[in-house]
Amino acid sequence: MATKVLNILTSLRLTVICLACALGLVFIGTLAQVHLGLYTVQHDYFGSFLVWWKPEGSKFKIPVWPGGYLIGTVLLANLIAAHLKRFELSKKKFGIFVIHGGLILLLVGQLFTQLFQVESFMTIAEGTSKNYSESGQSSELAVIDKTDAETDLVVAIPQRLVAHKQEISDRNLPFKVKVQSFWENSNPALASDGHLKFEPEKFATAMDSRNIPTAKVEILTDEGAKGPFEVSNWLSEDRLAARIQESFQSRLRPNFADAPQFTYKGRTYELALRPVRYYKPFTIKLNEFRHDRYAGTDIPKNYSSTIQLINPDKKEDRELRIFMNNPLRYEGETFYQGSFIGETISILQVVRNPGWLTPYVACLMVGAGLLVQFLSHLVKFSRKRAA
Repeated sequence: MATKVLNILTSLRLTVICLACALGLVFIGTLAQVHLGLYTVQHDYFGSFLVWWKPEGSKFKIPVWPGGYLIGTVLLANLIAAHLKRFELSKKKFGIFVIHGGLILLLVGQLFTQLFQVESFMTIAEGTSKNYSESGQSSELAVIDKTDAETDLVVAIPQRLVAHKQEISDRNLPFKVKVQSFWENSNPALASDGHLKFEPEKFATAMDSRNIPTAKVEILTDEGAKGPFEVSNWLSEDRLAARIQESFQSRLRPNFADAPQFTYKGRTYELALRPVRYYKPFTIKLNEFRHDRYAGTDIPKNYSSTIQLINPDKKEDRELRIFMNNPLRYEGETFYQGSFIGETISILQVVRNPGWLTPYVACLMVGAGLLVQFLSHLVKFSRKRAA
């Protein structure tokens, strides 16, 4: 039985099947992207072991195709097993060993990147500072203890838990949070009495659009229920709040974007649905943002941010400039000049990718292996011809 399993695992037919399944996955994933969106397809098709199909109106799911993780795992096992079985370590096969090593590193590096890479954004206005970046895709329900004037104690509840619409408890919270409703995408509207309300919106799949969630939550305490409170990214993000202000103008009350608050046992709490935050051990202050254009036109020439990097732990306080194709690499993260708002607000794209070197090393290994293998055959052929 072990021999049969080994023969199947090292079979060239298995390699062809895996490659055919990978081509099929790319094809069906591309079609599904039209209706589900890029990020959903990445997660459900390429970042899973199986692709599931759910009949409309039913609660069960049926596996219909191998996912990216399954195909990659089988292909990696096939490559390693075939290599160990068929090749012996020798000078003649050295180039092949290097090529296979590069392919293995490429597969492992891609998996490592997909599991651990984090992309976020840091939006900073001139003259202001930030010590955190924000996710562009995921949100969190933040319960903030604001009793202390100098320090906020925050318990962040991931969006995936909020979406379950259940009671949520945490050892750091003296009460429970009950989610009454949750909409993954929503739009603001004005009620007849002049109050701001939110309505569910169809899930957005286009690359140039985003889903803005809204939830209605209730706080369950031993003193009774508090709320319900309506929280939304529309209220917590300055850009979105500005869009609401522009749309409804004077019909809105001045403090429409204030986060809901409540008191419990002498402590003051605030609720906010906001993008997931990634806090840094350093602070970035935007000294100046420049949006240069070609003379006499509105065609962008260059975007650049002059920042002050402040890290008390390392006693650093220095000025740096981030511009197109010249990012800042610091503390395992890369800060790119991503975008901007108006003439004074810079948006830095922040990428943490522990495996960013693996594709370069893997490509160098494959190239070196091909070169070694080609030259060895060329030298051997030249000697035979000379003889």
